[in-house]
Amino acid sequence: MHLTVRHATTYTYDPPASRCALRLRLYPASFEGQRVGSWQVSVNGVAVQPLLTAANGDRESIWTCTGSDSEVAIVAEGEIDTADVSGVVRGLKDTVRTSVYLRTTPLTLADKKIEELAAGIAGKSTLDRMHALMGAVRDAVDYISAATTTHTTAAQALKLGKGVCQDHAHVFISAARTLRVPARYVVGYLLAQDTKLTETHAWAEAFVPEIGWVGFDAANRLCPTDRYVRLASGLDSADAAPIRGNVSGVAEERLSASVDISQTQGQNQTQQ
Repeated sequence: MHLTVRHATTYTYDPPASRCALRLRLYPASFEGQRVGSWQVSVNGVAVQPLLTAANGDRESIWTCTGSDSEVAIVAEGEIDTADVSGVVRGLKDTVRTSVYLRTTPLTLADKKIEELAAGIAGKSTLDRMHALMGAVRDAVDYISAATTTHTTAAQALKLGKGVCQDHAHVFISAARTLRVPARYVVGYLLAQDTKLTETHAWAEAFVPEIGWVGFDAANRLCPTDRYVRLASGLDSADAAPIRGNVSGVAEERLSASVDISQTQGQNQTQQ
């Protein structure tokens, strides 16, 4: 599938920021099932090139400014060819030891309820258990928009019984780690079936010994398909955030963000 993506994020500051430093993880990587064609990231209309590739395969850049900026507009856009590989991630330049993803974080710390959820998962193989876990998480946490915040933990979401894709990913990761299966948080884009997506999407990846890293989107009860674009990963949503930074001299910050993603006819796409 040939996808065109435009991800726009605007920060407005009052009074204007005296200094701003941002780390940008807005550069999707190419690997089996995802091939990046043209792609550009710009801040206030000026292109920003990636400086390095982190150990997990994510490309990053740093953008800084000093002075009086009342608005910072970040745009990531381009074209990507995707294929349905059943969520399997192969060919990503990832050198992080899988055991690192057994670490707990404040957002993924398991409580008794998550431990009970994990204990009820059955299956002959790790892959079978992760599929079962994906379904169990979705059964336990209903998808309700705006039911939680970016600070909601896995334990809180499970207790509440409702949340969004971030919460499904956190609960899945917490339970998987309880089962001693390395798991990580992934942020990216999803082409919805009947409309354009208006924000980023999140899911989890678990390490299956016989296969490698496999994606599990509990919010939609499926492994990522060719409708997904993988952007960045980390231990949790805070660690995988596409944009992080520090701003000085600001009393109020307002954020607006949008994602437009559509299927288009690419040069490598077969004519129907």
